[in-house]
Amino acid sequence: MRGSHVGSFEVAHALAQEGAHWPRPSSQTDDDYELVVVGGGISGLAAAFLYRQQVGNAARILVIENHDDFGGHAKRNEFSVGKKTLVAYGGSQSIEGPSRYSSAAKKLLVDAGIHTQRFYKYFDQDFYSNQGLSFGYYFPAASYGSDSVHPAVHHPFGWPGVDDPASAIDKYPLSKDAKESFKRLLSGPQDFLPDVPAAAKAELLKRISYCDYLREHGKVHEDVVIFLRNFPNSLWGSGFDTLSALEGARLRMPGTWDIDPRIDPLFRDEEEEPYIFHFPDGNAGVARALVRQLIPDAMPGDSMEDLVTSRADYGALDRPSNKTRIRLNSTAVEVRNVKRREAVDITYVSEGQARRVRARHAILACYNHVVPHICPEIPRQQIDAIETAEKIPLVYINIALRNWKAFANLGYDGFQILQGTHMHSFTLDFPVSMGDYGFARSPEDPIVVHGTYCPTVPGQGLTQREQAVAGRVRLYGESYDQLEQSVVRDLSGALGGGGFAAERDIAGITINRWPHGYAYEYNELYDPPEWSKDDGPHVMGAARIGRISIANSDASAYAYVDGAIDAAVRAVGEQLSA
Repeated sequence: MRGSHVGSFEVAHALAQEGAHWPRPSSQTDDDYELVVVGGGISGLAAAFLYRQQVGNAARILVIENHDDFGGHAKRNEFSVGKKTLVAYGGSQSIEGPSRYSSAAKKLLVDAGIHTQRFYKYFDQDFYSNQGLSFGYYFPAASYGSDSVHPAVHHPFGWPGVDDPASAIDKYPLSKDAKESFKRLLSGPQDFLPDVPAAAKAELLKRISYCDYLREHGKVHEDVVIFLRNFPNSLWGSGFDTLSALEGARLRMPGTWDIDPRIDPLFRDEEEEPYIFHFPDGNAGVARALVRQLIPDAMPGDSMEDLVTSRADYGALDRPSNKTRIRLNSTAVEVRNVKRREAVDITYVSEGQARRVRARHAILACYNHVVPHICPEIPRQQIDAIETAEKIPLVYINIALRNWKAFANLGYDGFQILQGTHMHSFTLDFPVSMGDYGFARSPEDPIVVHGTYCPTVPGQGLTQREQAVAGRVRLYGESYDQLEQSVVRDLSGALGGGGFAAERDIAGITINRWPHGYAYEYNELYDPPEWSKDDGPHVMGAARIGRISIANSDASAYAYVDGAIDAAVRAVGEQLSA
């Protein structure tokens, strides 16, 4: 179990949930620093890097991180399969749409040695199609009576499915009425509100869920509504019962294909960048690049290509001789302005002991909901703004296989799981080769299969926030053994027809549990229309408190790398102007 692993959350939970208190040490346990950053994820590492860039290499910086690794949600997983080392992403996945990044975020990537145009060479966009593989649906026996796999008539992200959807649907284990309804949905009118004026249509579609749009305006069979409900889980962390019909249209879901995209500025541009800006270990590559800039001895090498195979020296992260130090397994419990707001004292717990350091500036790049519990000066209005959002729980599952012959035999590169117990989907790894790291090009080669599980509670009328809370409770109550057994069951059920045998073919499983996962992005189905990532409660929630600033993707209301970086840019700017 990785992600929020045992040992990473107990102190914060005791503080926030049980009212635990660690006495503030009467004297410092470390020297003074120019800057202390609480949180060693991408936002925290970016803040340290930006601060040092602007203040100079002599600045002493300390990064405190509660996990046993740097990167936060940009988590790296590794497997040894025979003589091959496989790496995988256990959290933050890719650098999406870098051409749309702010100028500051673009500059940070380049300054950290990351050149996104190179991914056009490293990511083989046609690999799986050239292998004759396509996306499929897996119908598990627990929900459909027997295990079966079938070609997908529609991809979760709007990509086209088979050429003859009617014939494919006829073979699905659905009732006759559901099959006929599904076929009518795909072949019939793709705008159920053709006579509603454009402006009124946009507002109507924002205020009805996609599921209800299908039910009320498309008269779609309930089994088909449930069939499509979970398609956006890996993108939003929740299903179409909590997302608007307009979001369904943006994602090119059935029943919306004829809706004029000009009714809404957020419709995706058909010419947008491909989804290829991906290190083999996901955005752990970005975190490793930043660590290399901050502490070169900790991350040997000199190119973005060798970041993949470089062996991190964790013993070098916190050497007293470093100008920048990264201290793992350390949880902040109090951050307070002192000396008439000319300095900040930071109390943190490491190895069960409370310790204290002082800095000229502090940046809180941790979970936003922790901030009110560790910063006693934060005003009530700001606390209320922070509590407006709700972290979205998710689990990223990596399965190392000794080969992927079963996928090749079946003709699929991944599956959407219909009404599964845990995983919503699993796919073969992205086909990326960089430097000395080569992708598994032959079905005989070991490979990582990536699974996604979002603990939602659909069908009970709960909002996205309410489902996030309920899902987090559910996730904390599930053991590794439960999740592992479910993963093995799904792989065996879907791939058994291709010759898959779990005990023989699975080399390892890593389950990355993130009860506090995606940053909350405003949901037009529930939130006021004036809230956006440019203006909403998160702006007040991220307000500076003297020598303390807040930087994380929560503070940007945007669950992407550039959201984390832009928050760091703002926080560093605030402190340098303080």
